[in-house]
Amino acid sequence: MAAPSPWPTIHDEREALLHDLEKITDEQWDTPSLCDDWTVREVLGHITATARITTLTFFTKIIGSGFRFEKLQNKDIARETAGTPADLLDRYREGVSSSKHPPGPVDSWLGETIVHGEDIRRPLGITHMYPIDSLVRTADFFKKSNLVIGSKKRIAGLTLNATDTDWSHGTGPEVSGPMVALVMAMTGRKAFIDDLKGDGVKTLRDRS
Repeated sequence: MAAPSPWPTIHDEREALLHDLEKITDEQWDTPSLCDDWTVREVLGHITATARITTLTFFTKIIGSGFRFEKLQNKDIARETAGTPADLLDRYREGVSSSKHPPGPVDSWLGETIVHGEDIRRPLGITHMYPIDSLVRTADFFKKSNLVIGSKKRIAGLTLNATDTDWSHGTGPEVSGPMVALVMAMTGRKAFIDDLKGDGVKTLRDRS
């Protein structure tokens, strides 16, 4: 049986992030996120742009950016973040229920929604409870994928054990903790490694 569509969850999680960000101050928009060198504002700009892209527009954009993915992202972020934080929130709001996406496995967009949500929330001190089945689905996708973020390679030779649901993966030194922390650590977010325990934590930290 095919897995249910992740889009209802993606839309719900986008809506929840919108409600959280409607409450922050103008100064908080410049907070460094957990995603590379992007601020909270830039991560939301990236999410906003992604919700507007189709396969056709992606290839048009990548050609126009000289086949440089980082340049494409930076151009999109600059466009979406132009103006005030309120302007950005309005643009983001327009795409909350969108199911448009660039080429790629559909579960990657569920993963992006969760991971970028935490990239934003964690530095702002905002807590959020994600549906556990969606975290498991995301972990099951990331554990076998090196696409863009290299999760499969990062967790190779380690045993991951969730402490808040019945999920485990791999063999080797153990890394255990909440499902959301495992998902975020799989994607290289060092801030969440502090939430994990076990003999494999140092290896995971060194690979992040």
